Amino acid sequence: MSLTVRLEGLSVGYGDAPVLEPTDLEFPAGSFTALLGPSGCGKSTVLNTVAGFVRPAAGRVTAGSETVLGPGPDRGVVFQHYALFPWRTARGNVEFALKRFGLTRPERRERALAALEEVGLADGARKYPAQLSGGMQQRVALARALAARPEVLLMDEPFGALDALTRSRMQGLLRELWQRSGTTVLFVTHDIDEALALAERVVVLGGSPGRVLADHVVAPGPPDPDLRALIARHLGAG
Repeated sequence: MSLTVRLEGLSVGYGDAPVLEPTDLEFPAGSFTALLGPSGCGKSTVLNTVAGFVRPAAGRVTAGSETVLGPGPDRGVVFQHYALFPWRTARGNVEFALKRFGLTRPERRERALAALEEVGLADGARKYPAQLSGGMQQRVALARALAARPEVLLMDEPFGALDALTRSRMQGLLRELWQRSGTTVLFVTHDIDEALALAERVVVLGGSPGRVLADHVVAPGPPDPDLRALIARHLGAG
């Protein structure tokens, strides 16, 4: 399940301070796009507006045929900070996020266990966050989002706090999950190599207020060093 996401003349500001210049972008259903740029360029603002956490100053965001007016179950969000309840087990954290769907307790349990298995954490279902490594905690956060079966998955630098090896493993897991599910993914990062390793498209943002500097298709296979150098120049110029 997936939806096409569109930004139509979208601009965002906080008070009198503009954060994002009027922007038009389309993210086709089932696509994986990285929003790449330095801090303060508006990439997280774009994500939060698609999530429904931030209201546009002008323009609109649509998910499928619907205008985004607030958070919804069609859009799942994974943040850099896991935001897990320390007093709940991994399974309990995933189950808690499913309560809004009106599922029975057995149904919540079944979906939570299936999501934990999908992210390779079935054996850790009964463990508490303090008993899990950073990578495992992020797997719980990912399972929590996936258990809701979203049609759009929004990820805001979810692997930024992980060590290099764990980060690489999580990137591989995410690619596998996306290829199996076909969910539309928007992934915010400031790391060029991460963007090229994960996404099939890289939208480069920069400036203050933020604006789109470049929009590149990423060819399958090993990262292209020429594309990496070009993106680096975009960021340097932005």
